Amino acid sequence: MADMDGLDEGALTWKRHAQQVAEQTWPPACLYVVATPIGNLGDLSLRAWEALRRCDAIAAEDTRTSRTLLDAWGIATPLLSAHRHNEQQAAETIVQRLSQGQRIALVSDAGAPAVSDPGARIVRQVQAAGYRVMPLPGPSAVITALMASGATRDDEPGFAFAGFMPSKPQARRKWLGRWLNWPVPVVLFETPHRLQAALTDLCALAAPDRLLTLARELSKRFEEIHTLPVGQVLDWLAEDSHRSQGEFVLVLHAPVAVQETSEDDLSADQQRLMEALLAELSVRDAARVGAAATGLPRDHLYAWALRHKP
Repeated sequence: MADMDGLDEGALTWKRHAQQVAEQTWPPACLYVVATPIGNLGDLSLRAWEALRRCDAIAAEDTRTSRTLLDAWGIATPLLSAHRHNEQQAAETIVQRLSQGQRIALVSDAGAPAVSDPGARIVRQVQAAGYRVMPLPGPSAVITALMASGATRDDEPGFAFAGFMPSKPQARRKWLGRWLNWPVPVVLFETPHRLQAALTDLCALAAPDRLLTLARELSKRFEEIHTLPVGQVLDWLAEDSHRSQGEFVLVLHAPVAVQETSEDDLSADQQRLMEALLAELSVRDAARVGAAATGLPRDHLYAWALRHKP
């Protein structure tokens, strides 16, 4: 009886809040940018549910993926395709429908649309056409990973979101060298089939005691979140083949002692050493040898070397 009473009370609470959300202002001729679950269907907000039910159409990155979510929540709103290859055409269609007073929702496959996902061009064109854009906040892989990483502090909450790493090795190493020089935590995305190569490059460039949080399958059944020094990452990954499966968010913690390195931070002798090394070695090897010779952080020397490679 107590369980039934609890269920009845929960249903009444849901109904009451659903009614309150439905009675909020839902302006016509508006683009609703809706964050959707990153893995757990239960993370859809009540306000997002109401918006997706109420809109005249939903512009989706992948209509098949979005239909699974909509079916799970009993939402029958028609879908429009809006992915990176047809975004301009989709934007024009959406603006036309807004001109008719319709409400259109914009969703990506998971998380926040227009943040490392298609949608930004649509948002810009809707704004340029003079129509309202209403963001509905919700799940975010970036924020979820940061919440579990302990990488930020309330007195210095800054962080950088770098997105997906480049797929080609040379471009990836150059890209990592640039982000490693930031004095704040950096959030990165990576796919499972590139993870080993990406972490190998990261371990070669970053100081071995720099902390890295690996967040795998966030909000899903096999979610795994682990923080360890960069120098131990490859061994940890090799211990269990399952650890390289799924979608990854990586949080590279800020250096323990942040040092902003510029050209003036290197002494004249250190600059001459690095220039001599760069004349004979790759940027990666010059940074490694230079760090051993000078005691300066390898990631800072790598960034310096990138700027001065002949």
